[in-house]
Amino acid sequence: MRILLVEDDLPLAEALTTLLLGAGYAVDVTHDGLSAEALIGAERFDLVILDLNLPEKDGLSVLRSLRARKNPVPILILTARGEPAERVAGLDLGADDYMVKPFDVREFEARVRSILRRQAGLHAAELHIGAVRFDMTARRFSVGEEELDLPARELALLELFFLRAGRVVGKEAIVQSLTSLDDSLSDNAIEQYVSRLRRRLQPHGLTLRTARGLGYMLERPAEHG
Repeated sequence: MRILLVEDDLPLAEALTTLLLGAGYAVDVTHDGLSAEALIGAERFDLVILDLNLPEKDGLSVLRSLRARKNPVPILILTARGEPAERVAGLDLGADDYMVKPFDVREFEARVRSILRRQAGLHAAELHIGAVRFDMTARRFSVGEEELDLPARELALLELFFLRAGRVVGKEAIVQSLTSLDDSLSDNAIEQYVSRLRRRLQPHGLTLRTARGLGYMLERPAEHG
């Protein structure tokens, strides 16, 4: 899942970026409101973490502008401005959640996961497809008591397929979801990751099908025959 962090406190931005990357998310960072607005208009993000006290254009103005243009990207406001009136203003303008600094890191991670689950249309913290279980809180795949030990990039790709099971996921969507602006992912690399995932999933009855010219689809077992 791809996150845009908009934070002008550079040490905090660096710390949050490290935290989110460690959790397996693709992260882009910008430090002012105008740049954030331009990035959101040009790229696809699964979540924007938005400070309010920003140079160039404040966070509430960015939020107001996005919602006026019917941009539905989920927004988590993360700010030192915690007065009730400011919370109400942020939520009424269309923010999905609001956290006040200083904050507990575990709560921050939980709120990020909660927003991403809601965006995917999921309400439970676990997702089962065939024999494979995805614990979205721990971001861990397992079969029975055995964890599927996946490298970070393969784990992120399998998460994307699970969240979109039964639908074709195009290569462009894979690149958008798994990489930041400073990263890259070639078609050959995608094919290699998919091939490795196929081998891991086949013993557990799951199939990753290639839709030629379109992308890939994780088939639910009930869809066979």
